[in-house]
Order: sequence, then structure tokens, then C-alpha cells
Amino acid sequence: MHRDLKPENFLLVNKDDDFSLKAIDFGLSVFFKPGQVFMDVVGSPYYVAPEVLLKLYGPKSDVWTAGVILYILLSGVPPFWAETQQGIFDAVLNGHIDFDSDPWPVISDSAKDLIRKMLCSRPSNRLTAHEVLCHPWICENGVAPDRALDPAVLSRLKKFSAMNKLKKMALRVIAERLSEEEIAGLREMFHTMDTDNSGAITFDELKAGLRRYGSTMKDTEIRDLMEAADVDNSGTIDYGEFIAATIHQNKLEREEHLVAAFQYFDKDGSGYITIDELQQACMDHNITNVLMEDIIREVDQDNDGRIDYSEFVAMMQKGNAGIGRITMRNSLNLSRRGSPRSQNSPHASNSPHSSNSPHATNSPQASNSPRA
Repeated sequence: MHRDLKPENFLLVNKDDDFSLKAIDFGLSVFFKPGQVFMDVVGSPYYVAPEVLLKLYGPKSDVWTAGVILYILLSGVPPFWAETQQGIFDAVLNGHIDFDSDPWPVISDSAKDLIRKMLCSRPSNRLTAHEVLCHPWICENGVAPDRALDPAVLSRLKKFSAMNKLKKMALRVIAERLSEEEIAGLREMFHTMDTDNSGAITFDELKAGLRRYGSTMKDTEIRDLMEAADVDNSGTIDYGEFIAATIHQNKLEREEHLVAAFQYFDKDGSGYITIDELQQACMDHNITNVLMEDIIREVDQDNDGRIDYSEFVAMMQKGNAGIGRITMRNSLNLSRRGSPRSQNSPHASNSPHSSNSPHATNSPQASNSPRA
């Protein structure tokens, strides 16, 4: 049972092959026995099943989450939406599914039938994973029409995908201001992997470096790792991205780091992060194609059009960013052994601040969307 399925936890092994989709980030996954129930609340707000919120659930919670993902792929928006996390949970528990708004009137009845059966509030009445695969809309040579998604849906998907950019920037900023003692050998490790001293690690360098540190990861897994850590989509992992992907999370969430991160975004010291300040941060981090209003709206719990410190902290602590960080740490089998020896590796820009985002709600790539 995965327990944290969401669009950003699926990556393509080969960007040119839409059928090379692979699930990642099994940090919350568990093995289960038939009839076993779980009571710990895990997952991400938009995708969590109602029985998880009620603290009594089993493997069908993953079917619910897959149904949410399917709804997003076909419409561009999540089925259970609210301005606050509690509002999202209330909508999940209510279970009302909107099939009236665009584009649902032109979506096939078979697709809507599948979603209804996957998003059935009663787990006992919900489809099993095997039943989903046997549904006429899913199965090969089934009834799903081969028709491209409406451009408006693709536009919404792109907007939805921007919602975790703030947290990624915040993690990067925090990582860049950590002391050498906190980095504990990661600087030397980066220098060792960056064999051409370019200041960035390529796929081949990462592959060779992981092998050198005893990793037995497959090429496809290394590619997944590379893409997760490469926040600015440059095709390489620079020093700041490497540190953010490998440092232990408890160092990233310390109060002093959160305060400094917030101050990094709050350029004018007003106590709030505004749209203009977010725009400047995105430019500084080479992040494009994001709608600032969507990022603000996702974190802004009191709807005043800006992000205060408490909202920022809530975003940083409640989300599940850092797919790359967790995987990279485990892959390298890092230990906390002394301070780094190398003083010649590249330096990150020493930003005195940082920020975060509410919950991980990255959307799927529009080019990989299913047919309606």
C-alpha cells in the first residue's frame, strides 16, 4: 500500500515514451495482510481518502487516491477543493463530486462511471485495484475515446502544477545557508561527483558518483532521482539543489532556518510575502511558467492575498516536498561523520532567508494526460 500517491510521485523513465511511467517515493508505504487496518493519518490533503481521515483504512485508500488523480487528469482541478486544509478535509468527508462543470459534460459516461466507483466514500463499495484495471474505460481496446483533452483543461493542469514551487524554493534557500558543520561532508561529496568541476552534476556524473558510494540503483531510478532534485529543470544538479536533496529534513525545519527563509522572500520586511516578492524570487531561481496568484491562494489561509509567517510555516511543515531529498539520502547511505575536508568545491549563494508551501499538490505533465 503506497499511502501517498499523487501526480508528482509518478515520473517517466524516458521522456519520449509515455508508457514508461513509474511510481516513486515509497517512504510511507507499508506491507499489509488481508483484513489488516491502519489508523495513522498519512498522505497529502487533496488525495487523502475519507477513511484515512477517520483513522480506519486499508488498501482501498490507494484506489480513492488514484481516482482523485484521474479526476485531475481529465478536468485539470482536484475534485475536493477548498481554501484551507480543513476545508479540503471537510470536502473529502462530504464526498460530493462535481460532474456538471466544464469539461465534464463532454467527458465520456464510462470515464465518469469509473471515477464514481473509485471515489465511493464507502470502502466496501469501492472498486478494488484489479476491478479498476478491468473497467471498460481502462482496459486495452476498451471504450475510452481517442480524443485529446480540451485546451482549457491543459491550461488548468499547468496552473495546478505551480502550487508547490514556493516550497521548493524555500528548501533550496535553507539548504544554501547551512553551516559547514551542518552539511557534514556533503560539500566534499558534491566536489567528488562533479568530476569536470563545472559546478553542476550531470546524469553520468551522478551515476558514477552513486556507484562510487556503493549504490546499486538502476539507470531508470537514477534518472528519477535526477529529475526530482533538479528544481530549475536545467538538466543538471547544481550545488544548492544537491544540498537540498541530501541534507536531513530536521535541519531544514528548524525555527531559525524557517525565519531566515521567510525573510528571504519578505524583501521589504513587512511581515508578509506578496505577489511581487514571489515574482522576484521565481526570477532569482530561474523558475518560469508559474502563476503567482495560484501559489499565494494555496498558502494564504486567511484570504488576504499575501502569506504571513504562520501560513509559511504551516506550508513547510505539512507538505511532502523533497522527493529527491529523501531518496538521495537513502541512496548515498549518508552518515553523520565529522565535518567536510574539501574546501575547493563550489559555494552556494548565501541567502539569509527562505520560504515554504502548504501541501504538495503538483500536477501531472499535460503531455502525459489520458484521453477523455
